[in-house]
Amino acid sequence: LAFAKCLTRLQVERPAPQGVMAGAVVAPSAELGEGVTIHPGCVVGERVVIGDGTILYPNVVLYADAAVGRDCLLHAGAIVREECRLGDRVILQPAAVIGSDGFGFAPDGPRYYKIPQVGIVVIEDDVEIGAGSCIDRAALGVTRIRRGSKLDNLVHIGHNVTVGEDTILVAQMGVAGSTEIGNHCTFGGQSAVVGHIKIGDNVMVGGQSGVVGNTEGNQTLSGSPAIPHKEWLKASMSFAKLPEMRKEIGRLRRQLDELESKFKEK
Repeated sequence: LAFAKCLTRLQVERPAPQGVMAGAVVAPSAELGEGVTIHPGCVVGERVVIGDGTILYPNVVLYADAAVGRDCLLHAGAIVREECRLGDRVILQPAAVIGSDGFGFAPDGPRYYKIPQVGIVVIEDDVEIGAGSCIDRAALGVTRIRRGSKLDNLVHIGHNVTVGEDTILVAQMGVAGSTEIGNHCTFGGQSAVVGHIKIGDNVMVGGQSGVVGNTEGNQTLSGSPAIPHKEWLKASMSFAKLPEMRKEIGRLRRQLDELESKFKEK
């Protein structure tokens, strides 16, 4: 922590405000705060609100009625779709997408009918969203990432999910729709969570694990389906020995059959 703070002080300099640069397109009805920078290639839609000191790097797109708070950094190619809201000091890494349609389709005979996704996404203060990550808008209501949470690259959050405060989601992790994740949780890379469940506070989930049911807080899980980490460690020690154990069981079975045959003969 001390190293990180020293490095921030010595190396991280916020660029001076440059206003709306040539090549950016900003709707006349957009409201821009003081010290905003909008780089070339950006598109800012009708009635968008951008807070003081926020920087939009090249090719950022803000759809109509989106709102971005103060001192945010939206890196190249990030997209915030219509009516979605970002709090203060939010960072979107390149190509992050906020408010893409949730995955909702109703069977219609042999085909599928698209369910309109009419909700929004709310990203609270001090959240960082990694490169290429996608936060789906709610079918109805809100998909919410609460204050201070950090999402790594290529994370997918389904519609109507709530992610609690100060939660860490590591690369290629996915959460299916309508799930609630508590505060101060950590999910390892390529882990996954099914939809419509609740996960308590202070839960740690190992990489490539799968959480398939409601989960109480204050525990560490691993495996797929996820089980308590200590139990998974014991089980994983046996995995490599399973072929040998299978042969041994077969040998013991044959010996048992021979003994049973001898008893029957007597």
